[in-house]
Amino acid sequence: MRTSTNPLTTVRNLGILAHVDAGKTTVTERILYTTGTTYKRGEVHDGTTVTDFDPQERDRGITIFAAAVSCSWDGHRINLIDTPGHVDFADEVERSLRVLDGAVAVFDAVAGVEPQSESVWRQADRHGVPRIAFVNKMDRVGADLDTAVASIRERLHPVPLVTQLPIGTEDGFTGVVDLLRMRALVWADGVDTPEEGPVPDALSEEAARRRRLLEEAVAEQHPAALEEFCDRETLTAATLAAALRDLTRTGDGVVVLCGSAYRNRGVEPLLDAVVAYLPSPLDVPPVRGTHDGADEERPADPAAPMAALAFKVNATPTGRLTYLRVYSGTIEKGDTVRDAGTGRTERVGRLLRVRADRHDPLERAVAGDIVAVIGLKGARAGSTLCAPDAPLVLEPPGVAEPVVHVAVEARRATDTDRLASALARLTEEDPSLAVRTDPETGQTVLSGMGELHLEVAVERVRREHGLEVTVGRPGVAYRETVGAGVTGFVHRHVKQDGGAGQFAHVVLDVEPREEGGFEFRSTVVGGRVPQEFVRAVEAGCRDALAEGPLGGHPVTGLRVTLTDGQTHVKDSSDTAFRTAGRFGLRDALRASRMVLLEPVVEVTVTVPEDAVGGVLGDLAARRGRVTGSETRGGAAVVTATVPLAELFGYATRLRSRTQGRGTFTARPTGYAPAPAEAPAR
Repeated sequence: MRTSTNPLTTVRNLGILAHVDAGKTTVTERILYTTGTTYKRGEVHDGTTVTDFDPQERDRGITIFAAAVSCSWDGHRINLIDTPGHVDFADEVERSLRVLDGAVAVFDAVAGVEPQSESVWRQADRHGVPRIAFVNKMDRVGADLDTAVASIRERLHPVPLVTQLPIGTEDGFTGVVDLLRMRALVWADGVDTPEEGPVPDALSEEAARRRRLLEEAVAEQHPAALEEFCDRETLTAATLAAALRDLTRTGDGVVVLCGSAYRNRGVEPLLDAVVAYLPSPLDVPPVRGTHDGADEERPADPAAPMAALAFKVNATPTGRLTYLRVYSGTIEKGDTVRDAGTGRTERVGRLLRVRADRHDPLERAVAGDIVAVIGLKGARAGSTLCAPDAPLVLEPPGVAEPVVHVAVEARRATDTDRLASALARLTEEDPSLAVRTDPETGQTVLSGMGELHLEVAVERVRREHGLEVTVGRPGVAYRETVGAGVTGFVHRHVKQDGGAGQFAHVVLDVEPREEGGFEFRSTVVGGRVPQEFVRAVEAGCRDALAEGPLGGHPVTGLRVTLTDGQTHVKDSSDTAFRTAGRFGLRDALRASRMVLLEPVVEVTVTVPEDAVGGVLGDLAARRGRVTGSETRGGAAVVTATVPLAELFGYATRLRSRTQGRGTFTARPTGYAPAPAEAPAR
């Protein structure tokens, strides 16, 4: 039962999302400082931040691993996850969004919506996570709230509901006008808390105009607000706040605030907005899972059967730390829990409240909590933990498919086993990494989401395990698809070696599938191939997709139809038809016209205007196709689609062409046909 006294109403589980270098970690640090969780402001450039505690994060000045922290504000407990902004670590964002109830999207006041801002926004859309927007860096030269809001409207397509008016511009930014309460909040130099006062006379007319625009925008979206607006031609602050809360939680509107996290201006109103507008665990639908093939819901109730999702694992030398979102029930130190995926039971050794790399012991955690657990040996990211007598499987976070790989080997032969153990630990922590052995060369191949992703993984092997490793040149994960298929392809599988034999006869049609992926269907009539054998043929066809005829790459984008077949009274079996499906499709692909696919990315390059010509020429040499160009904040922004294989080493090349003034970001956009001269392996 939901009542005002339910403690879950005072819990907020939220993430900080943004493009790299928009100020996510600084916003998180200021939140911790403002809430009294820390007593010194951490700085990214000094390597003193709480959430970027990994040595590589401090060396590189970027967030690599999602870090969880807990703090309190206005009687509410806020569980906060600072997520990475670089596209190579988008899988960390995906796993975090899976367990969050809300998010703060941070935007640069000069750049507005940047490529990775758009990517994480779309990820949040897929998970239905309500958001509020914080336009950061209002003190920078060229900062403009209206321009940033316009880019949010045009590129992300929400209804932005701007609730603040900045006081001062660029270096003179000193505070904001709160348009709900029509008051000014001003931060004096060297003072951490704002001084509240009346709206400055110079801004009173503009503030009234913007308040009117806010009321009209809210009334258009919210029926109750529209009714009051029609009756009174205005909205009270209480009605406006209630409507903003509803619109945020339904996703019909996005509250926009502004500030400068680095100067500690605008953080208190942001925290007030988090408490006022973002949902508590009680405001989101009950979690849904499956049990024995049937859908089942679990409410956010400490008294319900326990169900929790593991979304992150840290495999440290001293033990495994498993991060959980508890969706229902209560979990206590010493409890026995069941891994719903494997059926194994494990004992909870210790429960911890997390503050990045520091932890406070807990006796229990209840529905709505995000905590860490010590003592679970088998749980992986995506595992469901539940009460042993009330099993439930929750949908795990999606795992992206790796697109870049490198060969890794230990310099000393005696370290081979240690390297295998170190790589196994990495893949346990990060499901978007994959390790395999190349069947032809015998090399160990590490695959990931990008060049930086693999660079960070290899550096962890060196630092944390003390191993000297040799790394090959990065390669990309090619795919193969059908350009033109075949019809009526006949394959007979006959084997006689004494005793029961094997017999299967299949006729296959193979054709391209524009949507990608794989589709199998059967048009066999008259029972010429029994249904159980049809399923075996499909399984065999799926086996054949692992290696295509061009270079042994996975095959995608095809439709296979079983049109006819024959069976033998004694010698036909599931095994025979599965073998026929595998070898039949393999031979049919050899008879088809196959196309090699390569991963492509959308690159956004920001350079001084005098360097545009050289950058465009370099992109053309890399088989890039320019899709857009604009001037933003005194710099040229070029967007192009480029094959991933052509981007290795591009960062160094761009720096040399622009005297270190150029930057670029890239995000995967899928696969495209590779030129004939592309390598087959």
